[in-house]
Amino acid sequence: MLEKLFKLSENGTSVKTEIVAGVTTFLTMAYIIFVNPAILADAGMDRGAVFVATCLAAAIGCFIMGIVANYPIAQAPGMGLNAFFTYSVVLGMGHTWQVALAAVFVSGLLFVLLSIFKIREWIINSIPVSLRTGISAGIGLFLAFIALKNAGIVIDNSATLVSLGSITSLPAVLASLGFFFTIALVHRGVKGAVMIAILSVTALGIAFGDVQWGGLMSAPPSIAPTFMQLDFSGLFEIGMISVVFAFLFVDLFDTAGTLVGVSQKAGLTDEKGNIPRLNKALLADSTATSVGALLGTSNTTSYIESVAGVAAGGRTGLTAVTVGVLFLLALFFSPLAGMIPAYATTGALFYVAILMLSGLVSVDWRDLTEAAPVAVTCLLMPLTGSIADGISLGFIAYAAIKLMSGKGRDVSTSVWVMSLIFVLKFVIG
Repeated sequence: MLEKLFKLSENGTSVKTEIVAGVTTFLTMAYIIFVNPAILADAGMDRGAVFVATCLAAAIGCFIMGIVANYPIAQAPGMGLNAFFTYSVVLGMGHTWQVALAAVFVSGLLFVLLSIFKIREWIINSIPVSLRTGISAGIGLFLAFIALKNAGIVIDNSATLVSLGSITSLPAVLASLGFFFTIALVHRGVKGAVMIAILSVTALGIAFGDVQWGGLMSAPPSIAPTFMQLDFSGLFEIGMISVVFAFLFVDLFDTAGTLVGVSQKAGLTDEKGNIPRLNKALLADSTATSVGALLGTSNTTSYIESVAGVAAGGRTGLTAVTVGVLFLLALFFSPLAGMIPAYATTGALFYVAILMLSGLVSVDWRDLTEAAPVAVTCLLMPLTGSIADGISLGFIAYAAIKLMSGKGRDVSTSVWVMSLIFVLKFVIG
C-alpha cells in the first residue's frame, strides 16, 4: 500500500528511510508547539486550545502534503505570521483575535483560488525579488524585537521609545544562554537543536524556582475556546484589506521559497527546474491555512526545516505523513508546553530572525532604487510595530522611487495596483 501511494521504489527510498527522515524533520521544527501557543496567548487566546490547534493544523497540513502532493515537506503554523497575527493585527490595530482568525481563513481561501486558477506564478513573478527579500527580513527584525521584549532585554522608554532592560535579571540571563546554546547546537549539527535549547532553559527556570513543574503528559486540553470562533464582521473595514493581503503575500512567498528550496535539495525538480505537482503542494498549504483558522491558529505554511529530513534521505510524502503522526502524539505533552516561559522561546525567535535576515545578501545594494525600498520595508516593520504597514510602505516606496528615478517601466502592473490600494488605505484610514 505504501509503495503504491508514495512510489517509494521510483524515488529510490524505503519505508525505514522515510520514517527516519520524518523524525528528523519533526525534531527540527517541534519548537513550534511551544512557541506558537506562547505568541498567540499574548493576543488573548487560550494557550491550551492553541496548543491543540497547532498540533492538529500541523498534522492535517502534513497529511495533505504527503498524501495528495507526495512531497517530503512538513507543515505547521508559520513563524512571523503568528507574530503578525498577535502583535500587529490584535495588539497593534486593536482587532479581536476572532477577527484576525477570520482574516487568516479568508487569506487561505484566496490562496486556494490562486492555486486552482494558476495565478500564483503571475503574482510571484511580478513582485520584485528585492521586495520579497525585504518583507522576509523585516519580519525577522520584528521577531527579534519581540524576542528581546519578551526576555526583558529591551524595555519601553518614554524618552527614547525603547532602552536596555536589566540584562542581569534571571529571564534575561536565561534567554541569552538559550540563544547562545541554540546557535552552538545548530552549528554542531545537532538534531532538534532549537527544541533542546527551549527545554534546557525551561529546566533551568524550574531549577531556579521561576517555573513551576506541571507534569509531562496528560490528555489534550479542550480546543473549544478557539474552535470555530471566527468573526467576519470586522473584515469589512478598509484597514483589514492590507491585513488579508499581508497574510496572503507572506504565506505565498514563504511557501514558494520553501517548495523550491526543498525540492531542489531533494532532486525532485525536472530538467527545467520546475516542480512537478506544484499546484497540489500549494493546495495542501492553502487548505491547511483555512483549516487551521477554523481550529484556532494563524497561517499554516511549509517549513524550510524539511531540508533536514531531505538530508536524511526523505524523498516522498511518507516523510511528511510521519511528521504529521508525531504532531498528533505531541498532543499528549500539553503540560510540558504549558510550562515553557516566554524567555525560553527567545533563542528560537532570534534564531529564526537570523535565518530570515540572511536573504539580504542577495539585494543589489549598489542600486538605490532596489535597496531603498528594502530598507523601508525592513526598518518600518519593527519601528511601526506593524508588518502590514511595513509591507504597504515598502510597495509604495518601490513604485514612487522607480517612477521618480525614470525607471517606471521596471514596475509591474501588480505592484502599481497594490501600491494604489495601499495609498488609498492610508488616505481613507
